[in-house]
Amino acid sequence: MTSLTSIFWSFFKIGTFTIGGGYAMIPLMEKEIVNRHGWLNREEFLDLLSLSQAMPGIFAVNMATAVGQRLRGALGSVVAIVGNIMAPVAAIIALAVFFRHFQDNHVVDSIFKGVRPAVVALIAAPVFTMAKTAGITWKTLWIPVVAAALVAGFGVSPVWVVVAAAIAGALYGYIIRRKEARR
Repeated sequence: MTSLTSIFWSFFKIGTFTIGGGYAMIPLMEKEIVNRHGWLNREEFLDLLSLSQAMPGIFAVNMATAVGQRLRGALGSVVAIVGNIMAPVAAIIALAVFFRHFQDNHVVDSIFKGVRPAVVALIAAPVFTMAKTAGITWKTLWIPVVAAALVAGFGVSPVWVVVAAAIAGALYGYIIRRKEARR
């Protein structure tokens, strides 16, 4: 059985060392949860990742809740959540107190501008890992490309894209089952 201490420290590390939050946490989460501890395999991780993104609320908290629940039930969820949010909440409080003193500082502005590209890379990296795990091929690559274009280019709500994808997936599965049943 996984110890609560191990859950806490893993999620504390994820929350502490991920600059950019949210999707930027995915590579570190995968490294800790899948690679280091083996708490989930890649497919289970991807499933919980999808579920966490679809649920309302903060992605990182949703993911901590799901993994903690899977490992140790409700107490595991609470421990994972506390570990995950402790450092970011302390950082936000510190920034709120001191930021007004530094907001016009050119060095601070340069630091933020320097961090932005790294955050973009941290968000982009798991896209490739998730695509591989999800079984995206050259034949199915058009699906995430169209979904991204609808959201980013045309302002379609991600909710509608997910609903449409779920309906399309269900219809596709139904058609495939009917074809197989005829054989």
